[in-house]
Amino acid sequence: MRGQLGPDFGRLWAAYAVSTYGSWIAFGAFPLIAVQALHSPAFAVSLLEAAGLTVAALAAAPLGPWVDHRAKRPVMVAADLGRFVATASAPVAYVLGLLTYGQLLVVSIVSGTAGIVFSAASGAYLKHLVRGDGLLVANGRFESTNWVATAAGPPLGGALVGLFGPVVTVAVDAVSFLLSASAVLRIRGDDVTTPLGARAGLRATDLLAGWRLILHDRILRGLFLNSVTVSGLIMASVPLLAVLLLGEYRFPAWQYGLAFGLPALGGYVGARLSTRLVARYGRHRVMVTSGWLRSIFPLGLALTQPGVGGLLTVIVVESLLIVCMGIFNPISATERLQRTPTDHAARVLTAWSVSSKLVQAALVAAGGLLATVTSPLTAITVSGILLLATPLLLPGRTETREPTGDSRVV
Repeated sequence: MRGQLGPDFGRLWAAYAVSTYGSWIAFGAFPLIAVQALHSPAFAVSLLEAAGLTVAALAAAPLGPWVDHRAKRPVMVAADLGRFVATASAPVAYVLGLLTYGQLLVVSIVSGTAGIVFSAASGAYLKHLVRGDGLLVANGRFESTNWVATAAGPPLGGALVGLFGPVVTVAVDAVSFLLSASAVLRIRGDDVTTPLGARAGLRATDLLAGWRLILHDRILRGLFLNSVTVSGLIMASVPLLAVLLLGEYRFPAWQYGLAFGLPALGGYVGARLSTRLVARYGRHRVMVTSGWLRSIFPLGLALTQPGVGGLLTVIVVESLLIVCMGIFNPISATERLQRTPTDHAARVLTAWSVSSKLVQAALVAAGGLLATVTSPLTAITVSGILLLATPLLLPGRTETREPTGDSRVV
């Protein structure tokens, strides 16, 4: 199966890999710039993250139908170039002494919007490029790449920040988008698009087509509700854990980095195991089992205490959680693509990303409010308890289907 994916998949994979590594190397750079270079207060730093995430999601929402009706490779290249221009503007403005908080906010929104568009177009193109069981292998490669970048990127970015400052990592991120666009341009196969037909433009109802299709399909609906809820609750605990470890428990920065970098390697292990487990036990059984397990392990963070024992608790819990995520995510992504008609793929993926980001922003804010009223550890525990109910949203057994659409090859 590995040999059947072809060189064009390799180029698409390379585009994803280089931009993912660039983004993880620059992880946390904008808050650092806001604090160190612009002397922004804590509220402004939080607003930079929350507002960028929310506005980017809302701006990307109407673009799903537009992407469906366009050839996907030019859209990916345009999204990469947009991210390059926006991201590169920050280091240039910094060197010229013109960088402002408002520019950082605009860059965050533009790059976030373009990232959603790129993901929608690349997912739709992957469905066209790789068929059948090859999708699980392909999604497994994307998943493993993401987790290795998660483990390696922040430490490398931290070293670059220490040597040259946070602006350099932003420049590295910008260059990664150029390299990604170059890899997409090297793809030689055909493209896919959905013609508009007799319509002169897109109807307003097309903007909701992605959500309608998701909610109409029982399997997609269950995966969608489970996915956005789990990701939101997990993300809600990330800043709380940072406050707990770095603030209340006084962990040194290197231990905090170890607590998140080392477990990320478990995602690579899980993604590599995913295909083999499916071949042996079946897709549905593996998806449901890993879905249940990833909802149970986060409650272990409630046992986090100061000292080495607390550090080991976080590493073990996060490792078990991320292994399960590495197994679950490629299967879920494959099921989602195979159940989505080709002519609706981009808008379904856009609807999925937009919903996920909005739910994450809302739950992160709610978690912060709860931690303020009670304590970070209490808020983390509440998040873990709520996660225990999320497997009930997973769909029951069903036969995998490969829907068709009216897309045409160009």
